[in-house]
Amino acid sequence: PVLDAGIEIIAGPPGKDPRSITLLSGGERTLTAVGLLFSLFKARPAPVAILDEVDAALDESNIERFCNLLSEFVGKSQFLIVTHSKRTMSYADIIFGVTMEESGVSKRVGIRLEEYEERVA
Repeated sequence: PVLDAGIEIIAGPPGKDPRSITLLSGGERTLTAVGLLFSLFKARPAPVAILDEVDAALDESNIERFCNLLSEFVGKSQFLIVTHSKRTMSYADIIFGVTMEESGVSKRVGIRLEEYEERVA
């Protein structure tokens, strides 16, 4: 992880003095790490990125900021995001889920949101 890479990251969230990323709140750390990740993507886009619950420590307004930033990169890269956030899911083209209808038996479900929206309209 970035926090263990031997790189000292100093961030100054709005209204706060710059400080080590280790002294920031969970949401501030997340936004700093996402900012670093997307700045690297801007310089050298990767074809695929996997983000595991990157939005878990964010409040609703910062999830919205994250999703808006993510939208800027969608045409250049594909993102596989593991999330529990309905807001983040609302930005997806395809959603996959895992459910357990009977004990011990997992079932994958998937939906293309574009097709769902056409059916509902």
